[in-house]
Amino acid sequence: MADYTGHGLPFLPGNTFRDITKSAQHRPQTLTYKNGYVLAKRPIVGIGQAAFLSDHLNQSEVNQLAIQNLAQTHEQSPAGPSTEFIPAHVFFDKKVLRFYGYFKQVILLSPLEQYRVRPVIISYFLEDDSFCVIEPEVENSGMPQGKLIKRQRLPKDKQGDFYHWKDLNVGIDISVFGVTYHITSCDQCTKEFLESEGILLNEPEKIPPDPYTQRRTQPQQAYITPSDFDSLKQFLSMDRKVLRFFALWEHSDSVHRETRPVIIHYYLGDNSVEIRETHEHNSGRDPYPVLLRRQKVPKDVKPKTEPFPSCVLEVSPQEVQEYYSPKDFSVGEPVSIMGRQFLLYDCDEFTRNYYKENFSDTLKPLPVISKPIPDIKRGIPPYNGFGSLEDSLQNCKSLIPEPPKKDLLKMLEKDGKVLRYTARLDSLNPDDSGRRFILSYFLSNDTISIFETNMRNSGIIGGKFLERTQVHKPGSTPENPQYYGPADFAIGATLEVFGRRFVLLDADLYVLNYLETIADQIPSETLDSLYQRLRPEPNKTQATDETVETIENTL
Repeated sequence: MADYTGHGLPFLPGNTFRDITKSAQHRPQTLTYKNGYVLAKRPIVGIGQAAFLSDHLNQSEVNQLAIQNLAQTHEQSPAGPSTEFIPAHVFFDKKVLRFYGYFKQVILLSPLEQYRVRPVIISYFLEDDSFCVIEPEVENSGMPQGKLIKRQRLPKDKQGDFYHWKDLNVGIDISVFGVTYHITSCDQCTKEFLESEGILLNEPEKIPPDPYTQRRTQPQQAYITPSDFDSLKQFLSMDRKVLRFFALWEHSDSVHRETRPVIIHYYLGDNSVEIRETHEHNSGRDPYPVLLRRQKVPKDVKPKTEPFPSCVLEVSPQEVQEYYSPKDFSVGEPVSIMGRQFLLYDCDEFTRNYYKENFSDTLKPLPVISKPIPDIKRGIPPYNGFGSLEDSLQNCKSLIPEPPKKDLLKMLEKDGKVLRYTARLDSLNPDDSGRRFILSYFLSNDTISIFETNMRNSGIIGGKFLERTQVHKPGSTPENPQYYGPADFAIGATLEVFGRRFVLLDADLYVLNYLETIADQIPSETLDSLYQRLRPEPNKTQATDETVETIENTL
């Protein structure tokens, strides 16, 4: 019995066909070897590859490939010698086209520059049609440089085309990722390759200069031949030798024209000049006498610097033709320094001897009429009533007053010695008739304090009536103040204390004992009043003791 296939044909050699309606589920090979090189395998339309092409290409593309393969199959290849096969990636390996160009970087928000020119090197690899853009690194440029675009194929347009070496030429612009690169030239190997392929190259161009780099480029240093003058010898021989001139400066810029005395110093060690003002006592001027700091003063400058203000020294040494020297200073003649006129009227002894030895010139002083200084007497203002007289007087003697000096020896000897008296207030008010006071006199500093005793049902609160202070006598002046002392405290005497009158009624026994030790300084009337009060007749001794005891209990 014969074996038939699904098509009705016997299963004989030449009668078997592959069913093209079935899809191949295997993964076909994509690489092949040819002449020892690995190549990508191209899909071929046939019975075995129909399923493979159906997954990757549409039906029209598959039919087109089938027609091309069928024509190639029946086409007779021309007879000729066989050549050795070399793949393109091997033939063009390490072959690179090198172009030189630049792009302009726009600078925003800068008033000094609008753009910067940044040179680049464009490398084209023939192996896989890829590009690489590198910017040469510049030291201390402050910009990230190096590889700008890594090796890759560069898109040419929005249709998906890529740049090819046939699109490159000198003098054209290529736009890549929003940056426009201008090609200016290429190397010799690139030139030979493009000319061998029939491409005519344009003339090479120069990269335009970068405005920012030109502005930062420092000018070439100009060398000046040094002079034969030995400045070190001058410094060693003339150090600390100074010519001193006394001059008058007529300050005409002020509201009131005035003449100020100044001192001009000329240092022979380095030919520098210094000007100092001479301030009078209490002139009211700031305590900064330096009018011109020590420096070399130019006498003549080049004509191109004449419009420059002469009140400042901003001219370079190359623009100065001559500096001031000792021969330019002479007593009795004016000298112009920095736009100001100074009249030299005298000098010191060293300056006079220096000019006599070096210039054979005898400097004679010029008579100058100076204004007489008025003798202003300081008067002491009248006493204003605040504080003590000595304390107020210290404010008139200095700006920062000091406390008045005290008699320390007297304070040490009489420390703690107090004379106490009983007094009443001499007043026309009948309510003050019963008020009693204790008046204490401190011998250490001649001060007085008054204490009022408490009287029951008087309606007046007792306590301190007068702070410890010195009390001057009525009729004394602030220029010659007179204060109350132990000689003025007699029993029955009236004391006027800051507008209040007090009448002494009694005293402590210690008062009489102390005054007896200095009887030669105390008037006899004061001692007699104390004797009559403190040492009365025998029948009155008991009453006196009771009075003393009352005073002590009150204190």
